[in-house]
Amino acid sequence: MSKMRDYVRFLKFLKPHRWIMVIAVLCMIGSSGMGGVSLGMIIPLVDNILTAKAISIPGVENPPEFLVNLIDKANNIPRLSLLNWLVLIIAFIFLLKEVFLFLQTYFMSKLGQSVLRDTRAAVYQKLLDLSSDFYSKMQTGELVSRITFDVGTIVNAITEGLTDLLLQPIQLLIYLGMVIWIRMYFSISWSLTLVTIVVFPLVAYPVIRIGKNLRKISTATQESMSDINSTLFETIYGIGIIKSFNAEGYQVSKFRGHNNKYYKMLLKSVKRMAAISPLGEFVGVSCMAVVLWLGGKEVVSGALSAGAFIAFLAALMSLIKPFKRLSRLYGINQQALAAITRVLEVLDKEPSIKNKPGAIELSGFRDSIEFKGVGFSYSPETAVLKDINIRLSKGKILAIVGLSGAGKSTLVNLLPRFYDSEKGRILIDANDIKDLEVASLRQNIGIVTQETILFNDSIRNNIAFGKPDAGMDDIINAAKAANAHDFITKMPDGYDTFIGDRGMRLSGGEKQRIAIARALFKDPPILILDEATSQLDTESERLVQEAIDRLMTNRTVLVIAHRLSTVEHADKIVVLDAGRIVESGTHRELIGTAGIYKRLHELQFKAHRST
Repeated sequence: MSKMRDYVRFLKFLKPHRWIMVIAVLCMIGSSGMGGVSLGMIIPLVDNILTAKAISIPGVENPPEFLVNLIDKANNIPRLSLLNWLVLIIAFIFLLKEVFLFLQTYFMSKLGQSVLRDTRAAVYQKLLDLSSDFYSKMQTGELVSRITFDVGTIVNAITEGLTDLLLQPIQLLIYLGMVIWIRMYFSISWSLTLVTIVVFPLVAYPVIRIGKNLRKISTATQESMSDINSTLFETIYGIGIIKSFNAEGYQVSKFRGHNNKYYKMLLKSVKRMAAISPLGEFVGVSCMAVVLWLGGKEVVSGALSAGAFIAFLAALMSLIKPFKRLSRLYGINQQALAAITRVLEVLDKEPSIKNKPGAIELSGFRDSIEFKGVGFSYSPETAVLKDINIRLSKGKILAIVGLSGAGKSTLVNLLPRFYDSEKGRILIDANDIKDLEVASLRQNIGIVTQETILFNDSIRNNIAFGKPDAGMDDIINAAKAANAHDFITKMPDGYDTFIGDRGMRLSGGEKQRIAIARALFKDPPILILDEATSQLDTESERLVQEAIDRLMTNRTVLVIAHRLSTVEHADKIVVLDAGRIVESGTHRELIGTAGIYKRLHELQFKAHRST
């Protein structure tokens, strides 16, 4: 029942396009109606033209006078002329039928593609809304699979399934009406009619049996596709590491495993879907054979006209396709339901970071940032941060140092609310950041991370990220401040040069300086530099450090660095160890103690001298 509720919920994506569906349904009615009329033409063709029987209206005792006159004129027309007219009428009817069929197919495809576009947009928007903790638990390939493979599966099922759900009942009603009309007006025996009513629903039986486990197979197939996508993304992202470790064989073996699993699951699904049509066809033909045997005896005995029986038989044959399609619809829906569940899991996910009711807009930064008793953990078993207390005044530089895994990056990630602290409070100008509007909070913070993230776009758009209408002078000034302007102007198209996926056309130092220029262009009062110079050579690091020093006025900076030489000028340095602040002070104060900071500084100093 819950699966069907999910299916009904997903149909909300059809609502904005309901008029397209209405037009498609009207075209279905037109196409099916023309099909029914064309079947009716069989009776005069066989009974009145081929066998020279006079045209009459069976079952009507006192037809209207105009209809009597029309029939008399038709009976006086030579059979060959009547044949010519009938052929033209049938051709025109079939032309109308095909026109309606074309329009029906076009509008249903348009409906499906519109839903596909809207669903993907909704899932993408949801992915942007979700918090960082969601991404830490999900594989990239799985998310991509849900927005591409799963959504495509759903929309294909809806396009095909909804077409059948709307069209086939219409055809069933029209062809069933033809069967009833022929039965009433041509005195077809009740035994033949009852056999038809009892036997024909058997067409659906094998399909229902086959479709029962399709949903389970479809879920496994979609999960296998997620594994393929994940491996593919890992390979593309880490191709350099793979080659340097000669791990091509291992990766190929890993990919083949996922690929073979997907192949086997897909074949299971294809085998069951492929079996539906021939089984339904066989059952339908068997039913037709029974009807043909019973009705043929009545034609031979003279109890039933040949034209009426052929029309009756044609109407029954026309009923087979709607029965088969409606039966196959069960299997299609099982596949769609598995994908719908996976997509709705994303759409139903609530972001853990969101605005409180009545959230305050942070219009600027005026006084201080304060961490008061802050604690955080990614999982209940392990605390990453414990009782963090820091106060940083406006315009000051805070350096955060410590061994890998001490919690440095986690600490700065709490400030823009990528994650929320579980204990304590973080204050900006005495306002708890959980009481602030998230967008306004992040608007006041610029970030340069140790992993440089650039986009497959122009240098200009990467610097002015999110502001396509930004002025060129501001972009150039930011690039100059990050000492990036000189190498940018040497690029083939200058600031309009596209830098490739993840900035692959740039060196590590160039990418880092573009990222710094992006943060400087934003011109935030608070700046987070998470290993901002880790990818730079000595000369580039010096240039960037000079640029940062020039821009410290009226700016508050939180710096993370392994190289302590880059933070000696900080106003305050805190040393983290196992999630706790174990030392705090200026460089001069900390170097005079026998703590972790002095030990790290001495180790780096010795390493520097040895090189």
